[in-house]
Amino acid sequence: MTVRVAMWSGPRNISTAMMRSFENRPDCAVVDEPFYAAYLAHTELDHPLANEVLASQPWDWREVVAGLDAIAAPLVYEKQMAHHMLPEFGLDWTARRRNAFLIRDPAEVLASYTAKRGAVTLDDIGAVQQRELFEREADRLGRAPPVVRGADVLADPPGLLRALCAALGIPFRDEMLAWPAGRRTSDGVWAPAWYDAVERSTGFEAPERRPYPPLPDALQRIADAARPHYEALARYALAPVPALDR
Repeated sequence: MTVRVAMWSGPRNISTAMMRSFENRPDCAVVDEPFYAAYLAHTELDHPLANEVLASQPWDWREVVAGLDAIAAPLVYEKQMAHHMLPEFGLDWTARRRNAFLIRDPAEVLASYTAKRGAVTLDDIGAVQQRELFEREADRLGRAPPVVRGADVLADPPGLLRALCAALGIPFRDEMLAWPAGRRTSDGVWAPAWYDAVERSTGFEAPERRPYPPLPDALQRIADAARPHYEALARYALAPVPALDR
């Protein structure tokens, strides 16, 4: 039986590093932001390498889902961006996934995002959509689905990955803690615009110690609007699981 994990994140989190972590498992196939082209085709937003993205993936969300469902591997990890799920895209397929949520403080997201793309709105950072997807999944399960804070993963990669794997009902593997540097064939065509840091990485890097500078007023208003949605998920964030004594 194939286990399919959908990890719902916003931009400028550790979502690509998390994808690297799962891809380094010998039992796992990964998919990088499969709805990106469909999202751009419907919104006509100006993103880096947009034409390349549009040429690389299906534009119809139904075709995207059919492609995901056809992937055969013991474990399939889908790196999903919450803001890519537009209102006109169906969500019934998510019930065939083990859904989890990767979150980051909105102020930190915005400080990082605007270094890559100048214009930004509340919808661009996915906090509202993450909460909607979280509440939909919680209603379906009758309990909160797994939530991990990116900062917690960076502070204790083995502890948080053990907790995440346990919550997903899959075994933790030590291979998840390190990976070879470089680009992957599984990376989206947008990698040159966004993945420079993760391509140099060989594991989860220690969290940034110096604080981000204060946000401009316009960005602070977006961060303030996103914060209640972030905090609604953060209260369910997993705690690290220590290694068993051997």
